[in-house]
Amino acid sequence: MESMASLTEDSATAGEEQGGVRRRDFINVAAVSFAGVGAVSIVLPLINQMNPSADVLAEASTEVDLSAIQPGQAIKTIFRKQPLFVRHLTPKEVAEAEATPLSDLRDPQTLEDRTKAGKTQWLVTMGVCTHLGCVPLGAAEGEVKGEYGGYFCPCHGSSYDTAARIRKGPAPTNLEVPPYEFTSDTAILVG
Repeated sequence: MESMASLTEDSATAGEEQGGVRRRDFINVAAVSFAGVGAVSIVLPLINQMNPSADVLAEASTEVDLSAIQPGQAIKTIFRKQPLFVRHLTPKEVAEAEATPLSDLRDPQTLEDRTKAGKTQWLVTMGVCTHLGCVPLGAAEGEVKGEYGGYFCPCHGSSYDTAARIRKGPAPTNLEVPPYEFTSDTAILVG
């Protein structure tokens, strides 16, 4: 009888342990789930605050009307809170830029590399000197254009030609050409 009672006691204890393990597993799963939900609720706002704000998204692209820019004239506008130069090159300026040997350039690029195919008269560049970030002169009427007829940085004397390629001074590279596309013959979308 004692062996029967001990057998019944052992099976009852084993049943409780099995039920105890199941309850413990449930509590562990619930605790991990609660911690996961808490982590997501903390991390999601931190990641979301890194998204660009509405004003930045609004400036992500800029449309420029080219119809008022006469040959030989340039305008200065804003793209992503930085100056953007749009220049309408004359046939003479295009010919001079194409005739410049690449060996004379510190950062060799042809005019075709810096403009869209079939639209070499339109040059679109960022208006930020590649030396230390000053804004070069030459986009507005009456500003000094430097000895190469393009842009001149008054901070340290960098001179750019009409294709905005560095020709003289400390700037290491040409003025940057941002991504842009023609939406019509008289308009571009920058960005």
